[in-house]
Amino acid sequence: MINERMLGLGKQPNPIRVQFAYGLQRKAEIGEENVYDLSIGNPSIPAPPAVRERIEQLLEEPPEQLHAYTMAAGAMSARQAVADNLRRRFGIEATANQVYLTAGATAALYIATAAITHPGDEVIVNAPYFTEYKVMAESAQCTCVEVPMRAADFQLDIDALREAVNEKTAAMVINSPNNPVGCVYTEQNIRDLAKMLEEKEAEFGHQIFLISDEPYREITYGAEVPFTANFYRDTIVCYSWAKSLSLPGERIGYIYASDRMENAADVAAAVGGAGRALGFICAPVLFQRVIETCIDEPTNVDAYAENRAILTGIMDDLGYEYIQPDGAFYLWVKALEPDSKAFCDRAKAHDLLLVNSDCFGVPGWARAGYCVSADTIRNSRKAWAALKADYE
Repeated sequence: MINERMLGLGKQPNPIRVQFAYGLQRKAEIGEENVYDLSIGNPSIPAPPAVRERIEQLLEEPPEQLHAYTMAAGAMSARQAVADNLRRRFGIEATANQVYLTAGATAALYIATAAITHPGDEVIVNAPYFTEYKVMAESAQCTCVEVPMRAADFQLDIDALREAVNEKTAAMVINSPNNPVGCVYTEQNIRDLAKMLEEKEAEFGHQIFLISDEPYREITYGAEVPFTANFYRDTIVCYSWAKSLSLPGERIGYIYASDRMENAADVAAAVGGAGRALGFICAPVLFQRVIETCIDEPTNVDAYAENRAILTGIMDDLGYEYIQPDGAFYLWVKALEPDSKAFCDRAKAHDLLLVNSDCFGVPGWARAGYCVSADTIRNSRKAWAALKADYE
């Protein structure tokens, strides 16, 4: 018989991608310029020129070598490039053996969760959180425990997390800069979290892993993003170049199981075993090779900053409430009614595509992605105005 859980996931796919698919259909019907698709995190900024140059250079190599398998964890040269980058930037004594290349951050998260949990364990997430965290935890036969962030500033609520951690807690997932809110956890917030988790490890006598999901690490507007592995020993970093190098469709990222862990080698081996069990081995080889030389390419944050200014200007002019994002490229907008899905459905009627906050584990908000063209954001003003008029 068909797996009923998988059937359910197939019939109710990720709501972000549902909106995105609708947007593609709608653009074909009425023209791309008439649809304001702020649903999905698809960077509109092109990849750095160095990426194309590297691809063209690689295509001159013999194809039987270029397209051949690497080791399951990835080419050692690419893994070394990641380790070197982490050492240079964050001062952590990273080694290539602790790096596992993946098909993007989502694969990294699934592998990491499978590597360090057992059926019946609990995985804590901080709400609002990326939609797939719950699916990820439940796929590992764990319970997903949702803990709201602080309402005043969307920082981690250490007291609430302390209450949630128990003997069944295997891991906690954090995401900074955060999707969907755009908040960046401060160094003090991370230090307080690390201290609490260390106390809980001592109390319960087992490791509690911190899975740090960091695909937006490079996209900030002046805020410093603490490197979590420098503050908490039992950290596993999941990263993707989808946003920083504008390569979302190429699915290339990594897991770094911190060398600071007492059982670092065993955790890295478990990561490799989970990758094998889940079928996530040998990440796309062409882009493994691209990353070797492009890993230090800067992200064009200025374009996102401009888009942020345009969109928040529209919000201010029209009287919408929102959270000023310190990172990533999403605006967390207060819905004009308690039912966020109904609010986003009304927006959809004006061809303004948002993502309702219920998808992220909280009611009453909507996520608007501003990684689209500046013209799309400017032109969306009339849809935002019409939406506001619906409630007046």
